[in-house]
Amino acid sequence: MIDVNIHEAKTHLSRLLQRVAAGEEVRIGKAGKPVARIVPWRAGNQNRTPGQDRGLFTVPENFDAPLPPDVLRGFEK
Repeated sequence: MIDVNIHEAKTHLSRLLQRVAAGEEVRIGKAGKPVARIVPWRAGNQNRTPGQDRGLFTVPENFDAPLPPDVLRGFEK
């Protein structure tokens, strides 16, 4: 991983992106503190199967029931 400041990142963005495309990571900092990181793009799993988690969760019968008073007070503060 290489560290650069914001000015350097703006000035040499194309060069930094070439390095990222080759597998490196770039950390961008401001006043010596990291604020962003540029990492190589990795395509996620685009082949999702609908319903693959079916049966792993059941909605309880009382899902729409009012909250108990002690729990409700926690939201009203």
